Amino acid sequence: MDDDIERVEPTPGAPALIRRGQVLTDASGTAAVARWAVAVVEADGIHRVRLSPGVDVCELVATLRDRGVRASPNHVMTGQPLFFGGPASRPFPIDALPVPEEGETGADRVTVALADTGLAAHPWWREKPWFTGREHDGAEVPDGDGDGELDPQAGHGTFIAGLIMRSAPGVRIRPVRVLDGRGVGDEAGLLRVLGRLRDDPPQVLNLSFGGHTFDDLPSPLVETALAELAGTVTVACAGNTASQRPFWPAACPRVIAVGALDAAERARAPFSAYGPWVDACARGEWLPSTFLDHGAFHGYARWSGTSFAAAVVSGAVAAAARNLSPGEAAARVLAREGGRLIPDLGVAIPTSG
Repeated sequence: MDDDIERVEPTPGAPALIRRGQVLTDASGTAAVARWAVAVVEADGIHRVRLSPGVDVCELVATLRDRGVRASPNHVMTGQPLFFGGPASRPFPIDALPVPEEGETGADRVTVALADTGLAAHPWWREKPWFTGREHDGAEVPDGDGDGELDPQAGHGTFIAGLIMRSAPGVRIRPVRVLDGRGVGDEAGLLRVLGRLRDDPPQVLNLSFGGHTFDDLPSPLVETALAELAGTVTVACAGNTASQRPFWPAACPRVIAVGALDAAERARAPFSAYGPWVDACARGEWLPSTFLDHGAFHGYARWSGTSFAAAVVSGAVAAAARNLSPGEAAARVLAREGGRLIPDLGVAIPTSG
């Protein structure tokens, strides 16, 4: 674990990971934390406050919220081929997959923002105008630590992009990097992404990462930022926790939380979170998709995790949004006539391709 990551457990049996000594708040809350602050950094209206040594972050946030201040610890979030803190699976190289056929019109009017580890150039899209025509702050880095090995979650974003394109051929992907090659990010990074998307909101936003909060409640800052993307459908993975404990941001009311089915698409994958807060599920085991060209991998892989089930649902919503508003598209996907409703996993969305 990084030196700046702290495991906290205000409620026994309900741990969370936070950035040590950091509180997030908006401009109106900065004065309320000033007496404990040693440094403040502002980005997109969110203030990241570094606290004096010895201050209990969770206790301070609870006090601030009681006073009506919107504040949160800087929760750590991770991509979700992670299972109880370790890999649920690693990617496995496979042979090349056929490029999805773009038969229907209107797909290029739909944008899916992919907040993740980035996006590598790949034969499926490296000539696409949406990839060549804009600067990418989200390039995939195979070996960020320079140890000669593929980073644990390098290729995560590229893998997800392929799953979205298989479900919705022709859609535009907007990559935004919020996780490093280990699959680690935080609430401050998520809030920066949501703030940047406000000026040019996508139809669909895929968040294949998350974590637990210190009090099992949603961050008020994340809830507000999601609400400001009123015309965007946000899809997030339910987490690989094999538990009912709410996983954020998936459990937020404005988000479609997605659990994972097994490879046969009949039952819950053993690693998947579940519960009444999960809205939908899709295959999350042994999925084939695009990947990096690195070492034994030649652009394609199989991988497992709720991260990838979420991408299947994002693709289904994007496909439906060709001729519908994003909200109508999401409603149609979640109300499939004749679709299976699985207790504690929501409606089952079939995998395309």
